Amino acid sequence: MIGSSRTGRGHAHTGGRAAGAASAVAVLALVAVTAGCKAEPAGSAPAAPPASSSPTEDAKPGTDGTESSTPTASAKPSSTPKATPKPTPKATPSADPQAKVLMATGSQGKQVRELQARLRQIGHFDRSPTGYYGSVTVTAVQSFQGKRGLSRTGKTDTVTWQKLLGMTHAPTAAELNPPTTRPAAKPDKRCMTGRVICISKNSRSLSWMIDGRVVSSMDVRFGSQYTPTREGTFSVYWKSRHHVSSIYHTAMPYAMFFSGGQAVHYSSDFAARGYSGASHGCVNVRDEGKIASLFAQVRNGDKVVVYK
Repeated sequence: MIGSSRTGRGHAHTGGRAAGAASAVAVLALVAVTAGCKAEPAGSAPAAPPASSSPTEDAKPGTDGTESSTPTASAKPSSTPKATPKPTPKATPSADPQAKVLMATGSQGKQVRELQARLRQIGHFDRSPTGYYGSVTVTAVQSFQGKRGLSRTGKTDTVTWQKLLGMTHAPTAAELNPPTTRPAAKPDKRCMTGRVICISKNSRSLSWMIDGRVVSSMDVRFGSQYTPTREGTFSVYWKSRHHVSSIYHTAMPYAMFFSGGQAVHYSSDFAARGYSGASHGCVNVRDEGKIASLFAQVRNGDKVVVYK
């Protein structure tokens, strides 16, 4: 379009002053039409959208800042303005503005474990505490808040926490760290000697054993049917505390590799979603405290037995 205006300007020069004036007016009109369409530099802030002529959802009627340029025939002057009716407040509970959020999605640690244990005492959390605040914990907190007339935010704020403390007792060590959600299977005979990570697919449990004695047990999950966890007798050949998968680019904390790329490691997804998911072949542990303790005890060369 710019090239076209220049061509028009060339014809105006050879055709006389009248044609030149007409061409100049056309160019000015063209510039006025296209001025709003110029390219913005990368990273520049977008232009603000035009103001709406109608009030927004939360604005009071008649306070949107617009005025009519000419009064309508039905408009009559009034000496006293009419009062704007106030909306009736809803009866739904709202979050306490003074409440401070203590725990929410992604939080982890001892206080989360205590929260889960206390919720379990009164029937709002149906599994062993994991110490990780995932979707299951959010749902449990929402259930508790709803039954106590609190706002169902799913976040544990000071009001929710104090309410829960008043309805429960301090969790015992067994409530905070139960052996496992599922009963551990009878150990395979290959697990009865030496230092062994003994993993049962049927019971979905892992037992850390030394000379036939179970030191600790924890819940585990495995790979899907398309990426199954291999069965057999292996040994830990590499430990990586802060490992990240080079294939899937996902975190694998406390990884203990025993067969190619397959490892025993902590899974925040398992902690959050439980058995609704699966790994890509690894043995997932959902209790971070337990896997951290196991990682500290296991040495390279320790036996790993995976069986049905």
